Amino acid sequence: MNYTFRTASPEETIALGREIGRRLRGGDVLAYRGGLGAGKTTITRGISEGMGLGDEVTSPTFALVNEYRKVDCKLSLIHFDMYRITSGEDLDTTGFFDYMDDDAVLAVEWSENIEDDLPDSSIIITINRLSDSERELILETCDGDDRFEDISY
Repeated sequence: MNYTFRTASPEETIALGREIGRRLRGGDVLAYRGGLGAGKTTITRGISEGMGLGDEVTSPTFALVNEYRKVDCKLSLIHFDMYRITSGEDLDTTGFFDYMDDDAVLAVEWSENIEDDLPDSSIIITINRLSDSERELILETCDGDDRFEDISY
C-alpha cells in the first residue's frame, strides 16, 4: 500500500514522523530514500518522539549508527547511515543484522545502497524535496499493512 503526505515545514515533517512512530512495531525496518537535505533525520526525530524516545536525534553520518533507547520504552530505535556502505562486507561491519529483532525499529538512511539486503517487509519512505521547507513523503508498505492509513498531523 502507498500513502502520500505533504509537509510545509520541518515542524510538520516531525509531526508526521510522530504519527508514524506511534504505529511502529518491533522488527520494522524503515528504508529511507531521498537526497542530501531531504529531511531523513528530521522525520526520524519525529518517529523517535512518537515511539516515546525523545527528540535528541542526530544524523549518524560519521558514526554510521546511532542507538536510541529508554528504560521505560519497550522499543528502541536504531538509526543507520549507509551512505558510505558499498558492499555486503561493509554492511557486516555496521552490525546491521545484529540489530534485527523484535525490540528494535531500524531507520536506514541511504537504503538504496543496501537494497538487496533489506527485508522484503521493509517500509519504504521516499522523501522528495519540493522547496526549502516543503516535502512530499511517500510511504510504501507490504500488501495488507494499513496501519498508516488514517494518519493526520
